[in-house]
Parts: sequence; C-alpha cells; structure tokens
Amino acid sequence: MEKLKIGITCYPSLGGSGVVATELAKLLAERGHEIHIITSSRPFRLNKHYPNIFYHPVEVSSYAVFQYLPYDIALANRMSEVILKEKLNVLHVHYAVPHAVCAVLAKDMSGVDVGIVTTLHGTDITVLGHDPALNGSIKYAINKSSATTSVSNALAIDTMRLIEPKKEIETIYNFVDERVYRKRSADYLYDELGLSRDEKLVIHVSNFRKVKRISDIVETFHKIRKRTKAKLLLAGDGPELPTAIEAVELAGIQEDVMFLGKRDDLPELYSISHLKLLLSEQESFGLVLLEAMSCGVPCVGTAIGGIPEVIEHGVNGYVAPLGDTDTASAYALRILEDEGLHRRFSEEAMRSVRERFNSEQIVDQYEALYQKVAYYY
Repeated sequence: MEKLKIGITCYPSLGGSGVVATELAKLLAERGHEIHIITSSRPFRLNKHYPNIFYHPVEVSSYAVFQYLPYDIALANRMSEVILKEKLNVLHVHYAVPHAVCAVLAKDMSGVDVGIVTTLHGTDITVLGHDPALNGSIKYAINKSSATTSVSNALAIDTMRLIEPKKEIETIYNFVDERVYRKRSADYLYDELGLSRDEKLVIHVSNFRKVKRISDIVETFHKIRKRTKAKLLLAGDGPELPTAIEAVELAGIQEDVMFLGKRDDLPELYSISHLKLLLSEQESFGLVLLEAMSCGVPCVGTAIGGIPEVIEHGVNGYVAPLGDTDTASAYALRILEDEGLHRRFSEEAMRSVRERFNSEQIVDQYEALYQKVAYYY
C-alpha cells in the first residue's frame, strides 16, 4: 500500500474524539505513513516520539477589532499552509464544526484538491445539529467532504435524520490499542488505594459533564452497596465533580466512594475492577466501555446512542433504560453476585474487542478510505 501524507485535526484535550484521533495517528505512523497533526495544542495522548509524526500548532493573534479571537480562520490558514508545504494527500478532521468547515476553506485557499475525511463523534450532531445557527454549516461540511464517517450506526442514522446531507455516511467504529488496554496484574493498587480484596470494585471514568449523569452513577452504586460489599472508583475530572461529591454525601456513602481524579494508569484500574458503569443520556459510542472491556471488565450502560452497539445485552454486559437506576443496579448485582456469569461476561468482553473493535481492522478501514480520496501530486 502506498504511503501517504495525512493531516489530522482534532480537539487535543481530554475526550474520546481526541483520544481516537491521536491513537489513529500513532498506528498510522507505525505503518509508515507521514502524519501531520494540526491542532491548538499538543494532543495529551501524543506522549511518545515518532520520527514521522509532526505537530503544527495553530497560533491565534489578538486584534482589538474582534470580540472573539478568530480561531477558525487561523486554523484554516494553518491547514492551508501545511497542505502546501508538506504536500498532504489527505486531511482527516474530527468533528464537523469547526474542523471540517475549516478543512473545506483550507482546501480552497491552498488550491490543492486534497482529500477531506470528516469523522463525526456525536456532539457535533446530537447537540450542535439541533441548533439552527449551525445546522447548515454541518450539512455544508459533510457535503463538501470527500468522505464522512461516524463512530456508530446510531450516530449515522441521527445525522441523516437531523442534517439530511446529500452524501452517505460510513460507520467506522472507535478502537483501543490492545497493547495498552489489556488485563494485567495490578495488585499494588489495593495497597496504594487502601482497598480490600473482598470488596467488589465498580468503576466509572469520564470527563464529568452533565450528559454523563453522575448522580445516576452514585444512585445506582448506592443500591448496589445495600446488597453487597463494594467500592465505587470515580476517575476523571470535570464540571459535574461537585455534583458527584454532593450526591455521595447526601447518600452517606463517603467511605465507599473514591474520587481518583485524572489518572494515567487506567488499564491497571480496569484490571482490578469488577464492573464498569456508563449511564449517560447521550453517547455516540462510549470509548471508555471499550477500554474497560479490553481489560476484561463487564459493563452496564444506558440503552441510548451507540452504547448498545458496544455492549451486547446479556452477552458481555447489560443495557438499561435511561434514568432507571433500579434496573441498572439489578443488572449490576446480577453480574457481581454470580462468579460464573462474571467470568463469562469478562471473557466475552475481551472477545468482542478482539473480533469487532480490534485496532488493526479499524485502521485498515481508514487506510482503504484514504486511498479512495487521496490527492496525488
């Protein structure tokens, strides 16, 4: 396969889209492609040096005439510069607004017929797609892209219904690097965190936004705790953290809940956990589910968005109706109290990652798409 020069733009901060974009960049680089990352700051997952990954920061100048700094224009200008200087074959952007719109503008500015691949991750459709001020821009970006992908079938269907673009949308699922997210020995965490080996460990990892419904996580765990000895591990940070702390205090379960903050040892935390909870009200895929499953952790999630495409109900976990903490806790207890069921779900979780979401298969799909749309000089 011919090696390509691929530009990638994403939100570089904590979040599923930035994680997937950066992990994709690293795996593409390992296959010999030349990767040019064009973002406002260095992606937090770009934590290793690759000789064929290059970072191009977007610098925004301040002008008194603008009420807000014109980041979109600066990004498009930077993209255009990189297209011309590095002779990019493909520009892969994550999120329609603003990144795909900027990519279309950059393509026109450069005068090069570079291929544009736009990947939709969820918020750009489920939230911004309902905004009349942005709906037209999203449709424009999709229609002007060489190809558009979504991270789940549910998101593709929502996009066609809400945006009504002229072009079809291909589903390419998210993935994790199985070399990193794998079940491993992490017994040292019991001593480090003061955990007892006879406790069931329930984990939730997120950016603690309102959409994650952290209060439902706490309420579900409270019902679990009434039946079995357990601890809730909350990893991450975000605006709803005070709400979570308040919910824990109101429930009187401070001794059984651990706020761990942002962690770099998620594979180790998953490896000692017995169950993963994700009870979001919107979730186009749920990358944290895949991370947990790859480490052998069964999951209970809400039956919304792309979650049922990741959690196979009754096979590697369960899905419950949104807001139904009684059902969620009953499913959780079924897994936690039946060792045979837990063992089977754990094995099925790892199997589904290997067979349905393995990184080699997903990167193959992106490579094939790049080859279709690439511009050759």
